[in-house]
Amino acid sequence: QHEDRPGFQYDHEAFLGKEEARSFDQLSPEESRERLGKIVDRIDDNKDGYITTEELKTWIKRVQKRYIYENVAKVWKDYDLNKDDKIAWEEYKQATYGYYL
Repeated sequence: QHEDRPGFQYDHEAFLGKEEARSFDQLSPEESRERLGKIVDRIDDNKDGYITTEELKTWIKRVQKRYIYENVAKVWKDYDLNKDDKIAWEEYKQATYGYYL
């Protein structure tokens, strides 16, 4: 296991994205280093061999945005009860609190 401090999983997912973080958890330390090296190359936008804070911020925003879009796509169908590609307030309440109302 690669986890060595509290908050590791949160940082791991913020940096890699939830799905990618899960796949990293299955790798050996050597495989993780190799894969991380490839990711670092992708983060280094100007290919100068260094990662700036701006490049890292851009990367994390991109990963988080992808997660948000994927999550919305996954849960949309649960809230769009009449399948019209819109979510009315009534649908939202029903999907979220329906068993309480």
